[in-house]
Amino acid sequence: MPSSSRQIGEWIDRPAADVYEYASDPANLPGWAPGLGSSVQNVDGQWFVETDSGRVGFAFVERNSLGVLDHEVTLPSGQVIYNPMRVIPDGDGCEVVFTLRRLPDMSDDDFERDTGLVQADLTRLKHVVEAAG
Repeated sequence: MPSSSRQIGEWIDRPAADVYEYASDPANLPGWAPGLGSSVQNVDGQWFVETDSGRVGFAFVERNSLGVLDHEVTLPSGQVIYNPMRVIPDGDGCEVVFTLRRLPDMSDDDFERDTGLVQADLTRLKHVVEAAG
């Protein structure tokens, strides 16, 4: 049975290329997605973030001209979570959309909490890149 999902978006008053450039650099994650981890480290070409649960692997899809920021998060347990994410151009600005998938056995409260955390990260991304412009 397919899992449920929710699209969470944030409009950003900056060109899509600028937002993509900033967000696609894993070194910038602590600046806009501290919910994912407090620090980031590149070890032999692989990115890791430190979380309350331990070291987590992080990998974006290859850089592309379509604004695709899909990424995989590898939990300390070895479970891999695929996260679809896009930067969608809209005139002089853009919308960043993250698809949050509900994990098996996730409670309604946990899904709502994760929705709020993702929204907070996207709002932080908005503030960071708009302030840089």
